[in-house]
Amino acid sequence: MADILVIEDHMELAGLIRDFLQVEGYSVQTAASGEEGLKYLANHTVKLLLLDIMLPELDGFAVCRRVREQHNLPILIMSARHGDENKIIGLELGADDYLEKPFSANLLTAKVKAHLRRSYDMNDDKQLLADGDIVINRASLQVFKKDQTLAMTSKEYELLVLLINNKGKALRKEWLFERVWGADSFSEPSTLTVHINKLRDKIEDNPKEPKRIVTIWGVGYKYEAV
Repeated sequence: MADILVIEDHMELAGLIRDFLQVEGYSVQTAASGEEGLKYLANHTVKLLLLDIMLPELDGFAVCRRVREQHNLPILIMSARHGDENKIIGLELGADDYLEKPFSANLLTAKVKAHLRRSYDMNDDKQLLADGDIVINRASLQVFKKDQTLAMTSKEYELLVLLINNKGKALRKEWLFERVWGADSFSEPSTLTVHINKLRDKIEDNPKEPKRIVTIWGVGYKYEAV
């Protein structure tokens, strides 16, 4: 079993990434195409995915969507495409972070460590967390609404757990961002808004008029019991 799967068609870069991470003690598997990566994921357990966008045939965005439908693991997109538009597309499809090429080995390993650490922390508590028809199984990292499984990114999951654990409290945007992404995160603060909207799409009966995750103007958000 590999700790990390790298889907990257530039084999020299894939080899460098593998070497960087192996020095840090991780086991790494590489795949040169989206199809090869999906096949590996179908037969192996992986803790984190590093995913290039510009892949032959099946591009990284399509791979991200398909992985998120089946797996709740951190997905870090790697791309030479800069700008907010591509970052937002990746996040909306289920990615947890976005690395712009070229990036340093130190930044890569720091992000990998941070995402894996938060993933481990979320899996430490084995209890069920429930609010009305929303049930969170922390052992399996699954979220259910009316007994239906909701596909969640790891960041959406962390954010939902944090909101429910602070039910009824007005939480500042800055506090939420720091708790989920970390004070030293390279992600944009707008990432929080994207994830809040995605959560509303999944757990609210009417996302346009949210009753659970409400906006506190000038402050942040509050989770209300329904």
